Amino acid sequence: MKFIPLVLAACLEISALAADAPPAEKADAPAPVMAPVPAATTKPKYEQFHVNTSAIALTFDDGPHPKNTPRLLDMLKERGIKATFFLIGKSVATYPEIVRRIVSEGHEIGNHTWDHKTLRAMSQEKINEELQKTQDAIVAACGQVPLIYRPPFGAITSKQQKAIMEKFHYPSIVWEVDTNDWKSPRSIAKVHDTILKDTHAGSIILCHDIHFETVDAMPSTLDELKAKGFQFKTISEMIKLEADEVQAVAAGKPLPGATPPAAPKAEEKPAPKAEDKPAAKP
Repeated sequence: MKFIPLVLAACLEISALAADAPPAEKADAPAPVMAPVPAATTKPKYEQFHVNTSAIALTFDDGPHPKNTPRLLDMLKERGIKATFFLIGKSVATYPEIVRRIVSEGHEIGNHTWDHKTLRAMSQEKINEELQKTQDAIVAACGQVPLIYRPPFGAITSKQQKAIMEKFHYPSIVWEVDTNDWKSPRSIAKVHDTILKDTHAGSIILCHDIHFETVDAMPSTLDELKAKGFQFKTISEMIKLEADEVQAVAAGKPLPGATPPAAPKAEEKPAPKAEDKPAAKP
């Protein structure tokens, strides 16, 4: 039958074309999921840290913002300062490249729910959905599982905190120094003056990098805080520092980061005066 050679020839031609075709592009591999380092805490909530060293935690909410967050990251990088960013899930999904930059430059990311609704009014099932959806978006963007979260408006019940801690192992991170940078009229001076006036060792400072005035206030604010001797740490670093200090005090050891006391100098005897020296024998 004549059609068999024709079919065979067609098959051979298709095989040859397939062999000459360029290899298909591989789809981007998903970001690897990194095992989280457990936060050294069983406390369900933090408003500030009880530490003796001059360490503080600078936090920014509601990002990432396509213009302000990259500007802020430039300012932090220039000064060698680390901060903590509590991110909105839907913004994470929109700007994953900014999330990757935050992590690659050594900052910490926290879960701030998917769309910033008040958790206090939700069922626990709905709260879990909000946090899980946001955690999944963060992992997809940068490969890291967040260790902490911040409830929108700081509104959360003790019962809800306990349930979140049990399921996600997230302590609730609220704040002590509130810049109120979201309130109108917004101004650079309000952000700067509030932070400089109210910050002390162990403070958690609340800012929002979605506001231009807040980011514009950062250069002078950061420089003055550094001049006062403050050290900038992420929230998880502060949790560990507080725990380490408690353990050091209990064990009677020097506090982490504290300068050890200088060893006492040996008592020096005064040199004898000339008239005190015995006369030389003739």
